[in-house]
Amino acid sequence: MKHEEEYPILVAQDGPLKGQRWSLSHTLMVGRDPTCEIHVQDRQVSRFHARVTPTAEGVTIEDLGSKNGTNHNGTELTTPIMLQDGDLLGIALAQQFLFLTSDATMPLAEGGLRSGRLLMDQKSRQVWVNQQQVVPPLSAQQFKLLWMLYEHQGQVISRSDIVSMVWGEDQMAGVSDQALDALIRRLRDRLAALDPTHQFINTVRGHGIRLTNPPNGE
Repeated sequence: MKHEEEYPILVAQDGPLKGQRWSLSHTLMVGRDPTCEIHVQDRQVSRFHARVTPTAEGVTIEDLGSKNGTNHNGTELTTPIMLQDGDLLGIALAQQFLFLTSDATMPLAEGGLRSGRLLMDQKSRQVWVNQQQVVPPLSAQQFKLLWMLYEHQGQVISRSDIVSMVWGEDQMAGVSDQALDALIRRLRDRLAALDPTHQFINTVRGHGIRLTNPPNGE
């Protein structure tokens, strides 16, 4: 059983399969056809929509010429792509999946929780503000940004380092200041919905972004 937990997994998010999970120990076909390992019964989904394949280098996903497309972190797939921990996958507009490089059921104490108004667990991708869970979950990009700040809370992280982490070095050249500002603004709004009294993410002009996370109760 321990060996199974070492495999990457897909966790169904929004959609008819919400809450289900699949271990990526072998290739999985996603589609409307009942023979698919991940069977999504929705008219938007093609019979054989996408394929998820574990390889020695990592896990790839490819669209199989579906009618309504497959998206990866909000961008439509045109070629197979290697998945990264925390990526969000969309099968048409019918079903979303979260990709995790390992099982997400580890105890929270082992997932990186600290003390403060803001708490995060990397394994389960859960975030709490003032002991209230952020629901629905943050997007993959929002979580990557917040986790980077959380790991270095109190320190100023440069905008270029944030873009490199969130979008990846291959895509960072095409990311505008406006795109990063919009991501930061959306994340601030999500946190402010649970704690309007404190701004967790602060801009240090000319330097970068910093997370301030006061102890709970202050």
